Amino acid sequence: MSGKEKKLQLLRSVTNSNAANKTSILVDASKYIKELKDKVEEAAAASSAADTDSSSSSSSGSAMAAATVSVSSVDLDNSNSSCRRGFRINVSMETTRPGLLVSVLEAFEDLGLDVLDADVSCADDTAFRLQALGSGQGQQQGGGSGSVDEQKVRQAVLQAISKCMNDDDDE
Repeated sequence: MSGKEKKLQLLRSVTNSNAANKTSILVDASKYIKELKDKVEEAAAASSAADTDSSSSSSSGSAMAAATVSVSSVDLDNSNSSCRRGFRINVSMETTRPGLLVSVLEAFEDLGLDVLDADVSCADDTAFRLQALGSGQGQQQGGGSGSVDEQKVRQAVLQAISKCMNDDDDE
């Protein structure tokens, strides 16, 4: 096997390509690189949003850096006539502040989300965990352009956390 063939085989294995010819392997590699680039840009945007939303004080900045917010869409019922969509929201922080849960729940309310189920824990200002299932009006499949999506929910929760941290720092 020549050096070029070895390099193509290595590229094929790294990019999980099943292609057999050089052109197809390169196309798959290009797609793989684009996917990685999109993931890096998405992580940078999330980090930038958290940095923008947090105050310039070091305590708030470190608290926001320790916040993990994930949002995923879920089907709430599977009847053929209607498919209600909702969100599973997970928030995890290494620190907490008084009023943080209220701030997050107000963000849900502002988005028109009803909390269907939630599990919350706080431990002596050292940790905050929230797992919630939310549903809102207009969350049917294929909702209009004004409907709430995962990114909007995530942004609202991050802003609520930032607001709570900033309000606490101002007191």
